[in-house]
Amino acid sequence: MKQHILPALKLTGVSIIVFAVVYPLIIWGIAQAVPNNGQGETVEVNNKIVGYKLEGQNFTADNYFNSRPSAVGYNAAGSGGSNKGPSNPDYLKQVADRVDSFLVHNPSIKKEAVPAELVTASGSGLDPDLSPEAAKVQVNRIAAIRQIDENKLYALVDAHTDGPLLGLFGPAKVNVLQLNVALDELK
Repeated sequence: MKQHILPALKLTGVSIIVFAVVYPLIIWGIAQAVPNNGQGETVEVNNKIVGYKLEGQNFTADNYFNSRPSAVGYNAAGSGGSNKGPSNPDYLKQVADRVDSFLVHNPSIKKEAVPAELVTASGSGLDPDLSPEAAKVQVNRIAAIRQIDENKLYALVDAHTDGPLLGLFGPAKVNVLQLNVALDELK
């Protein structure tokens, strides 16, 4: 029995040191090399932090570009999807309600033209980005409310569109927080 307990205790001690001390120190060291020392990329307006670039935020006012719905209420402490599949009746009703709400606020859009990402949550529930098409489908509403030329808003979306990684990987995307900050700065 002694021959089994001693190696088990040694392995436990080594594991505790490696996984509770060494590994966290390595991760902390790597975090010190990235912008903001691993504290997240903040977005500032007039030297005041208004949000985080990589965390989705709730924008539902008609004079702003709406963000993607969140399954977790935009709570970064508990990110995750809803775990409801496309055949779940509760999920289907929730999506249908979101579509109806979007159409009420965007009467110039046909039901078929509503981008899926504006009525479905992402896997993390915190996706900060939309496709350029999902942003542009909202331009008519915002232009009417803010009395801004639509072409100016289309140009704003284009200016805040990030292309695919290295021009090859992933879709083009628009960060909703940064787009709305730029929208407020438009004259």
